[in-house]
Amino acid sequence: MSLALREMRRAKARFGLLIAAVALLVFLILTQQAIQDGLVTSFVGAIRQQTAPVLVYSTDGQRTFQGSVIPPPLEEQIRGVEGVGASGRIGQGTFTVSVSGRDGTEDAALIGAEDPALGSVDDLVEGRAPEADGEAIGSRADFAVGDRVRIVPVGVPDAEGPELEVVGLADDAQLQVTPTLFTSWATYEAAALSANPDAAVVLPNVIGLAPADGVTDAELVEAVNAVSDDADALTRAAAADETPGVAQVRQSFQVIFLLYGLVVPLVTGLFFLIVVFQKSAALTLLRAIGASGATLVRSLLVQVVLVVGGGLVLGTALYLPLSQMEVGSIALRFDATAVAVWSALLLGLGLLSALVAARRVLAIDPIEATTGGGGR
Repeated sequence: MSLALREMRRAKARFGLLIAAVALLVFLILTQQAIQDGLVTSFVGAIRQQTAPVLVYSTDGQRTFQGSVIPPPLEEQIRGVEGVGASGRIGQGTFTVSVSGRDGTEDAALIGAEDPALGSVDDLVEGRAPEADGEAIGSRADFAVGDRVRIVPVGVPDAEGPELEVVGLADDAQLQVTPTLFTSWATYEAAALSANPDAAVVLPNVIGLAPADGVTDAELVEAVNAVSDDADALTRAAAADETPGVAQVRQSFQVIFLLYGLVVPLVTGLFFLIVVFQKSAALTLLRAIGASGATLVRSLLVQVVLVVGGGLVLGTALYLPLSQMEVGSIALRFDATAVAVWSALLLGLGLLSALVAARRVLAIDPIEATTGGGGR
């Protein structure tokens, strides 16, 4: 330990630059991880946050809220499945809206639930749950408590959509990177009819289910899917993960993470291998005066741990303030699990890459000290 520290003190600039390089790579990895998680959450956060344990789409909907439509016969079949404890309609549409205090109009996703326990949000960070039609919970990144949101029917002359008041806010509750509002089924129905007054009836996009006592979510999913080929039931987590586009986003980032995961051990291993070659004469002399190969290897591994560990600490410190920011409408979050996983992985890879340098140390012949061969 003392040998490793004395060498690092003598070569502060060299080891300091390596720590800074590792810290920069760690910072970039954690930042990319936060962007990936934030992007996925902005796509499917509303699905994760909604309260229905099981969601049933139509097969043709390809596991998207707005693409799915549940006709009455299929709805009746779903509600009649053995093991269903509660069921409720869920509708979703994207509407042009005007928000009080803002100029112009913008798009917003509106999710209406027949039963608040099956399709609304109960994890609020501010405000309260809706108590009447015309009240809504909004995604905190886009709305504030007290905002009044007017549905603007585009292409429908002289039509005026309903007005919603935002009474509560939820974190990570966007759908398709769009400002999102959760409201009652009646309010959603009024919004849908104002945008399409020729519609005779508003059909649900999804049916939210809760299992009966003694029935698991997975068992209920299996039972619903066995009833009809037109029903596509998923647990809440699976519905979020299997939304079209999510897998592609993750695969794209995994390529980046793989490259980063290769760079850190390569840089660390190459650095220490070069150091071993540069100080081969000194290492040979240490062997000649009685220093064991195991002692020198331990000193090398201590330096690897200190360099990679220092880089991890510094990189995480740089990542911490960034993880509290927002990139556009994408909210970043500090993920302690990601920090722990990447720290263990990079430290392990760094130690593994140092084995090449360690083998070089163990191969040193003490006899070379008397022949001048240590510098070769």
